[in-house]
Amino acid sequence: MRRKTKATRAMASMRNLIGKLQSYWLADASFVTLLVMLVTAVFILPIIMELSGKGVLLFNILLLSVFFSGIFSTRSMGLIALSATLFSVHLALRLIRFGENPYSFFVLENVIAIANALVFIFINLRLLFRDQSVNAYRIVGAINVYLLFALMGALALEIIHAVTGSSIGGNVVLTGTDNDYPHFIYFSLASLTTVGFGDIYAVNVSARMLATFLSMLGMLFPAIVIARLVGLSFKPE
Repeated sequence: MRRKTKATRAMASMRNLIGKLQSYWLADASFVTLLVMLVTAVFILPIIMELSGKGVLLFNILLLSVFFSGIFSTRSMGLIALSATLFSVHLALRLIRFGENPYSFFVLENVIAIANALVFIFINLRLLFRDQSVNAYRIVGAINVYLLFALMGALALEIIHAVTGSSIGGNVVLTGTDNDYPHFIYFSLASLTTVGFGDIYAVNVSARMLATFLSMLGMLFPAIVIARLVGLSFKPE
């Protein structure tokens, strides 16, 4: 009887914790937490990876943490199930690669990660426009989606390089491992913002088409999403 009571209490505590996590990630304030995670992943982590050998582990932990939050960022059971499934598969593949075994599914890992990113982008866009409210948090949320596109571009470049043996060239030396992430996220951001510094460039058709696609996204995003938010803010009461 006591065991049942303890088990019931443990389950109640777990449900309460999950409920609190979901309530937070469904609130506008959660956009700030996600922004900190994404800024770290996109701008700070590449520097850490260049200076420290522990950056790869931090990259994987941070990437998984971002996608894990997607499970609690929606009330749709279908999206929760999809996000949880993709996260679980992604986590399992990462553990296999970093475990003591000869197996590795590098390409599949990144395919699942991109699928997870797309689902997370969709979830965040739904949160952005879930009502007619516009505030500073919603602008932060729009920035988050933009950074998620950049992250997705970097993951896509990893797949291209793993499959074709080439992706980007110029002032860069690629190893075919997670250590290439700083170069990929830099090129992804340069393409997304349509800056194109020219020090790094696409060397095959797949990478060129990806760069073109990211450039198109970079131009359309403010024209559609940001403009929509601005339009809602000026909508008469």
